[in-house]
Amino acid sequence: MTLKDAINLFESLKTETTKKSEIKVYDKFLHILNELKNREFTTDEIQSIEEELKSLQLESNPENRKRFFKKALTKFENYLKDTFSLTTKGHYTNLSVSLGILFGVVFGVLIGQRFEKSLGLSLGICLGMFIGAYIGRNKDAKAKAAGNIL
Repeated sequence: MTLKDAINLFESLKTETTKKSEIKVYDKFLHILNELKNREFTTDEIQSIEEELKSLQLESNPENRKRFFKKALTKFENYLKDTFSLTTKGHYTNLSVSLGILFGVVFGVLIGQRFEKSLGLSLGICLGMFIGAYIGRNKDAKAKAAGNIL
């Protein structure tokens, strides 16, 4: 499946549905595909991307469209990240905030042993979130400077 065929497919799917959650998934796919179309790739890289689009079986008619295309979007984003080091805007920020909250809970439990548990837990989550956001924003800025943001 070529990039142009995939763009046409998602534009037609977008006009067929009225569900906002499906439209968001289609918009994300369209944004990524349009950014890829505007980038300069070698013919081998373009063939590789088209093979990946073909392997996602986007033209199938799934029962639950939102779940199917959301999984396909995740697979495609992981492929682009692994193969070409391309990420979407805010990727590292979202990942780092999630990990910061996770480690903040652990830190909060440890602090909560000394003080009140709820205070330690809330403090740990807040600190983890802020540290994660700071790290993620720096990584996103570096990726943008390197030209790896879609």
